[in-house]
Amino acid sequence: MSGKSFDGVNPYLVREFARSALREDLGYQDVTTQACVDPNLVVEAKIWCKDPEVVVCGLDVAAEIFKVYDPNLEVVSAVAEGAYCSADRQAQRGDDLELVTIRGSARSVLAVERVVLNLMARMCGIATHTRALVAAMNTQDCQLLDTRKTMPMLKVFDKYAARVGGARNHRFGLSDGVLIKENHIAVCGGIAPAVRLARSRSPVSLKIEVEVGTVAECRQAYACGVDMIMLDNMTLSEMRSCVSMVGSGIPLEASGNITRQRIIEVAACGVDFISTSSMYKAPPADLSMLIGDDMGDIKNTT
Repeated sequence: MSGKSFDGVNPYLVREFARSALREDLGYQDVTTQACVDPNLVVEAKIWCKDPEVVVCGLDVAAEIFKVYDPNLEVVSAVAEGAYCSADRQAQRGDDLELVTIRGSARSVLAVERVVLNLMARMCGIATHTRALVAAMNTQDCQLLDTRKTMPMLKVFDKYAARVGGARNHRFGLSDGVLIKENHIAVCGGIAPAVRLARSRSPVSLKIEVEVGTVAECRQAYACGVDMIMLDNMTLSEMRSCVSMVGSGIPLEASGNITRQRIIEVAACGVDFISTSSMYKAPPADLSMLIGDDMGDIKNTT
């Protein structure tokens, strides 16, 4: 991986994921490949994207997974990480876009293929959907945030893909900040006591955000002097009322029912942030890997 950090992703986590994912998929061995493929066979394989448009994401992650399994594999990217590639690109193989070339042991390439394709397809899908949301907002005054509604064990990749698509990350985990939600408020007996307890017991370096569902609750949270307020599932009229009340005093985050169609109206309400988990529900990109595609590049080293 040559010291790359994937824009803030810990390389150690990438390698640990690669080992776990490969162990899960391979079991005790890839019986098909072991039975059918000569151990000395060397190939060149290419990963292609069939989608008409895609934000490319996960190139270095894919390379690291291949190299965790076989350090001798050569992995070369054909496009840049974060590149937006649309249907008007010059056709390379039909309408498909070449993403990655892998050279080395056929057995190694085939053993790793599915883990790489599954993860990279998900990352490209998230980045592509995120870019579409940011483009729909079409403003510098409001920023898109992701959420913690990621796939378990894939959070580091999901959130990285959201960043590549143009969003900013909300909390990575529960230890990253205080976010008092409706259930916290219920068990604490109200917004004020919940904020008071959080302020007295949490590290002073952490910001305190409160989730509210009404204009009256927003007023209570504002009176508590919190650092940020989340407006959850509010109407456009309610959000505008909260913006008018708070002004520039505290950043406001809108959340809930954020679709590509509605995000334009929500951004126009004057909130500072819009958070959504919709990018994590985006369909994965349509990726495939082919070996020796019209290149005569299969050879035996014996």
